[in-house]
Amino acid sequence: MKRAGLMRSLGVCYYPEHWDEAQWAEDAARMAALGLTWVRIGEFAWSRMEPEPSRMDWGWLDRAIDTLGRAGLKVVLGTPTATPPRWMIDRHPDMLAVDKEGRTRGFGSRRHYCFSHQGYRAECARIVGLMAERYGRNPHVAAWQTDNEYACHDTVLSYSPAAKAGFQDWLAQKYQSPDALNRAWGTVFWSMEYRDFAEVGLPNLTVTEPAPAHVMDFRRYSSDQVAAFNRLQVEIIRKHSPAPISHNYMGAITDFDHFDVGTDLEIAAWDSYPLGFLSDRIPADAEHKRRFVRQGDPDFQAFHHDLYRAVGRGRWWIMEQQPGPVNWAPYNPDPLPGMARLWAWEAFAHGAEAVCYFRWRQAPFAQEQMHAGLLRPDSAPAQAFDEAGQVAKELAAMPDVGTARADVALVFDYASAWAWETQPQGRSFSYFWLVFHVYKGLRRLGLNVDILPPDTSDLSGYRLVLAPGLFTLSEPLKSALAGFKGTAVLGPRTNSKTPDFAIPVPLPPALPGLDARVIRVESLPPDVPVPLAMGGALINWREKLEGGATVVEASEDGWPAVVSAGKTHYLAGWPDDQALGRILQRACATEGIETDPLPEGLRRRDTGTHRFLFNYNAVPVEWGGVTIPPAGVHWTAT
Repeated sequence: MKRAGLMRSLGVCYYPEHWDEAQWAEDAARMAALGLTWVRIGEFAWSRMEPEPSRMDWGWLDRAIDTLGRAGLKVVLGTPTATPPRWMIDRHPDMLAVDKEGRTRGFGSRRHYCFSHQGYRAECARIVGLMAERYGRNPHVAAWQTDNEYACHDTVLSYSPAAKAGFQDWLAQKYQSPDALNRAWGTVFWSMEYRDFAEVGLPNLTVTEPAPAHVMDFRRYSSDQVAAFNRLQVEIIRKHSPAPISHNYMGAITDFDHFDVGTDLEIAAWDSYPLGFLSDRIPADAEHKRRFVRQGDPDFQAFHHDLYRAVGRGRWWIMEQQPGPVNWAPYNPDPLPGMARLWAWEAFAHGAEAVCYFRWRQAPFAQEQMHAGLLRPDSAPAQAFDEAGQVAKELAAMPDVGTARADVALVFDYASAWAWETQPQGRSFSYFWLVFHVYKGLRRLGLNVDILPPDTSDLSGYRLVLAPGLFTLSEPLKSALAGFKGTAVLGPRTNSKTPDFAIPVPLPPALPGLDARVIRVESLPPDVPVPLAMGGALINWREKLEGGATVVEASEDGWPAVVSAGKTHYLAGWPDDQALGRILQRACATEGIETDPLPEGLRRRDTGTHRFLFNYNAVPVEWGGVTIPPAGVHWTAT
């Protein structure tokens, strides 16, 4: 299914409040000459919009928007609620978040607020309302961004008095009676029963671990607060502006349900920093990190492109694209020449409407002065400047690349990430990295992948569906799987808990027609793999099954490792690369899906109109009769 008709374009993040106003017109002209279309502004400028309570200064912002617009640029206007000014703390001293150790998180950087604080929400509604009234019909404001990077710096979970009061009210609405809560949470265990919702505290500072259902409900509550905070802003903007609204999510962040937030937005955006992520967030071995130190992991960006395409229901951007060294990772290398171009083209091949580089000019002051931009602090072009210009020229010559529906779907669920963080049962178990591991296996085979939300009710059009690690199968997904004609691969840990975080009976996975029960589980240290009879091993996690399901693969010690009933397969563990590749290729062969095992670091993406090859290696790669240079992109029309 081809999706076409949306022009791909480039943009940049700009901070007019950081620069002399005499420089704005020159900057805008250079942006336009480079081939940029979009400029994001405003998301950190509350103290300049409202220097003192109720004393507004819009003049500078009026002139900045007019200057950019007259140069032919389109403005993405950000709401400034991620950086409340210092006077706001005097007005609402209890608006600050509190960490898990009970410490107040203070003023002096950004994201210093608690989502649950109703007074701060009212302040946000006020500033957003004033902005929307003033700029909602401005012809140069062509899109909006709410706040900035929800969850950044571990700011979703707050253990403040406001969060406690909000959580107690949320529980009262959900359970209606303390008895119902006690039954759901199993509070009879360790004599934790509650007589009143006012007795329920937050799940921190307990002597040992709190009840997992308590933690899980607090995670749900906290995620709901993010969605409600975002929805408040969206509803105000929509009253005054026809322009689409976005939020810029991040990489490997599961603290709140992005699908819930995305239902209120037209566009899902994310901030892509491949080298920072490789250094700071990806649990790869030293050899892998060394090989891709200047390029980034070959699959991490693509995974998020596909995830946020799902969150945005087809519409997504990169709001911040790394152009050079960043300032926040443990190590901050310079990208290999060509990577700023490759990262942009890979995003477009996955359906991005826009890629915006962060930032226009490197700041010579404050916290991010070591973060590169398209320009150096002296306004001379940095390395990525010319690469961005090359992409702009290529986009002008390239017809719409479109997007194509994949044969393969992978289900992703934020609540499952919370569940396995709450009760991992092993230090190495992570839902996010389990799903990413499967995604990497599919990408190594040259496959396109669509990511689906956990309440998906329609699997028609797909031939292979994978759902690893879903702690509870939703009723819509159960129904969709029951009628699915293709091959489904589920597990490990799929359907192993109820929504109230109890082990269900019948024992998991309790899949229709599959006579298999998990009777025991074990988490595995990194140096204790379980070898499989066909090669490879189970790592991190292993389940022991009983029942009459067909054994497809077994471990060397005789326990089933993969079982099936018809085309429904269950994985009784976390397969390593070798085993996963074999399992995926067998499933693809069953469905007649063509695979194309690729050399390390080379990745393929098929669109509705083109086949793209991306070389994440620092050396040339020959494939399909062509040589792709280091950090190179090659495409052919299909």
